[in-house]
Amino acid sequence: MSVAAVLIVPALCAFAISIVVVVASLAYAHRRGLLDQPGQRRSHAQPTPRGGGVGIVIAVLLCAMPWLTVLPGGWPPANVIVLSLALLAVAAVGWRDDHGGLPALPRFAVHLLASIAVGAVLLWPFAQVDPKAWAWLIAIALVFTGSINAHNFMDGIDAILSLQALFVLSGYALLAHDLGATALTAACLASAAACLGFLLFNLPPARIFMGDVGSGTLGLLIATLAGLLVQRAPALLWPCAILASAFVADAAMTLASRVLAQKRWYTAHREHLYQWLARAGGSHAKTDGAYVLWNLIIVAPAAWAAARWSAYGLVLCAAVYALSAATWWFGKRACLHAMRDARHAA
Repeated sequence: MSVAAVLIVPALCAFAISIVVVVASLAYAHRRGLLDQPGQRRSHAQPTPRGGGVGIVIAVLLCAMPWLTVLPGGWPPANVIVLSLALLAVAAVGWRDDHGGLPALPRFAVHLLASIAVGAVLLWPFAQVDPKAWAWLIAIALVFTGSINAHNFMDGIDAILSLQALFVLSGYALLAHDLGATALTAACLASAAACLGFLLFNLPPARIFMGDVGSGTLGLLIATLAGLLVQRAPALLWPCAILASAFVADAAMTLASRVLAQKRWYTAHREHLYQWLARAGGSHAKTDGAYVLWNLIIVAPAAWAAARWSAYGLVLCAAVYALSAATWWFGKRACLHAMRDARHAA
C-alpha cells in the first residue's frame, strides 16, 4: 500500500464512521431526551441534543489509534492499548455525565488517572535512560487533566471546539509528516477527519452538541498526540503549544480572572472571550469565524516558524501567548462596551 493510501484510507474511514455514529446518536438523544435546554448560563436558544461527540470517540478508537502500532515506526501495542483505554475512560465518564449530573470529584479522579496513564507511556522511553524523568509525571498529568477540562469549558457555542480540534489535529499531522512519522501522521489525520464528520452536524445552527463525551476526550487526545510528537522530537513542544494557543489562552485568562475576582471558577459560566463575542455580536458563526481567522493568520504562521527555526521556538511561543492574552483583555472590554452601548440605545 502506498504512503498516500496509508494516510487517506484511515482518514476516510474515520470520517464515515463519525457521520454514521453521530446520526445514530441524534436518534438516541431524541429518544432518551438528552437535550441541552436554553438558560442563563447557556449560549443557545433552542433545546438541542447532546452527546454527538461519541462519533468522534468511536472513529478515533477504531481508525486512529490502531495505526499508531500497525504502521512502521509506531509504538508497542501495549502502549497504544493504554492510550486507548485512557481515552475510553474519559469518554465513559463524559457519557455518564451527559446522561445526568455527575459529581465533580469522580470526574476529576478519572481525568487524573487517565492523564497519569498517558504520562507514564510518554515518559517511559526517557525513564529507561534516566529514572529521574519520572519526576515529570505529576506535572504532565496535571497539564493533561487541565487540557481535558479546558476543552470541556471551551465547548460552549456551535462548532467552536470541532473547528479548533480540526485545526490543531491537522497541524499536528503536518508536523508528524515533516518528521517522517507515518504512523503518527495517519493517526492525526484520522482524528481530524473524525472531527470533520461531526462538524457537519455541529455548524451553526447546530443539530447536535458534542457533550462531555466528546469535549473531554478531545482535550486528552490533543494533549496525547502532542506528547507523542514531543516524545519523538522535543523541539516540537513549542509548535504544538502554539497550535493549541487560542483555546489555552482563552481558558487560562478566564480562569485567572475568575480566581482573582473570587468567583467559583469551577462552576458553569459565560465569561470566556468566545462567549462574550457571541453575546456582543449575536452570532455563533461570526465568533467561530474570528477564531478560525486568528488561527490562520496568527497561529499557523507562528507554529510553522517555530517548527522551521526551532532555536526561536520558545520566543515565538511566548510572543503568541502574550498577544493572545492582550487580545483577550482588549476583546472582553470591547464586548462590554458594545453591550453597554446596545442597552443604552434600546
